[in-house]
Amino acid sequence: MKPVSDEHCLSRHQRTAIDVGLAVFFVVLDTTTTLAGASWWPAHPGPLAWVLLGVQAAACLSLVAWRRAPLLVIAVLAAFTLTVTLLIWPAGVLIPAHPGNVWAPYATTLAAYGPFFFRRDRRAAFLAVALLALIVARPWQPSLTVITSGLLRILVGPLLALYFGARHALLQSLRERAERAEREQNLLAEQARAEERARLAGEMHDVVTHRVSLMVLQAGALRMTAPDGKTRQAAEDLRVTGCQALDELRDLVGILRAHPDGDETPSTPGLAALVAESVKVGTPAELTEEGDPALASPLVGRTTYRIVREALTNVRKHAPGARVTVQVSYGDAQVRLTVRNTAPPSAVNLSGLAGTGSGLGIAHLRQRVELVHGTLRAGPAPDGGFCLEATLPSYVPTAEPVG
Repeated sequence: MKPVSDEHCLSRHQRTAIDVGLAVFFVVLDTTTTLAGASWWPAHPGPLAWVLLGVQAAACLSLVAWRRAPLLVIAVLAAFTLTVTLLIWPAGVLIPAHPGNVWAPYATTLAAYGPFFFRRDRRAAFLAVALLALIVARPWQPSLTVITSGLLRILVGPLLALYFGARHALLQSLRERAERAEREQNLLAEQARAEERARLAGEMHDVVTHRVSLMVLQAGALRMTAPDGKTRQAAEDLRVTGCQALDELRDLVGILRAHPDGDETPSTPGLAALVAESVKVGTPAELTEEGDPALASPLVGRTTYRIVREALTNVRKHAPGARVTVQVSYGDAQVRLTVRNTAPPSAVNLSGLAGTGSGLGIAHLRQRVELVHGTLRAGPAPDGGFCLEATLPSYVPTAEPVG
């Protein structure tokens, strides 16, 4: 099971940097502890010991691939540990200063963690970790201290991985349950609105139609009994207007009784098309997304789309020709959005579009963001451009407010 919080919320460069940092940390840790006599280091090291120390550092560096190839990392560290073990016994070419130590690097702890956290095949993970534990504990040289220390060093990783996997599954189940409750609440709200619309349509039909029908009948009677032509013509005009009003009222009642289509605003998958459309009309724009867009609930996704659409529209109106950068980061708790544009070319004439619109786009966006308990900041950038930043919760547990 691949946890969302680990695989999707971090970019590829961030994961690589973390893996390199972990590998370097264990290289330093195992080299230091080995030289300090906490592992297989001999009392009088010769060329073979120094070569093995370099090989150990290289084996620890294989942790760089612990996400992509966890079984390969286990194989590398297990092969090194088995080589050292065989050189000590039965070959006897390496004599450790402390024979009762565990001869495996501490990097094996993280290596044993990987297969259970990043692979779906648990059988292969159990087999690989069992073989690694057998090599580290070396039961063919029975020692309670070595066996206990070796097993603890190897088993702590899988136990932590199983715990985090179960925790992720529980959180995923709770998230799905909350999303299901939100959908049910939205359906109930839609049903209540539809029932209210139908009730209003019925009352409008019963009350207004009755009154307008009386007006039409009275106008028809006046047309028949009026003594002069002007009065008859005015009564006929009133009757025709009343009939038209009844037809329009009938259409309006039909619209009210029809089930509304709901909010058709696209969500986060539509951001790429929005940016491509902006590029097509002459505004250079670039979209960068980090994390999994599925972490954003539908309401948050539509709000994100509206923010980007309004920001690109403002750039076209107030800074035509400026380059726009749209960055969206999806996390378990928050969705962070930044739309930044450079200063417009000095030769661009802004009088054509800058005066259009109500001038309340940012204010309306801020109101909509606050409805989902988010924050919005907008203002000039130091380079002469403009920057809009929004922080939204990934999940909003209430139905979207009407209007």
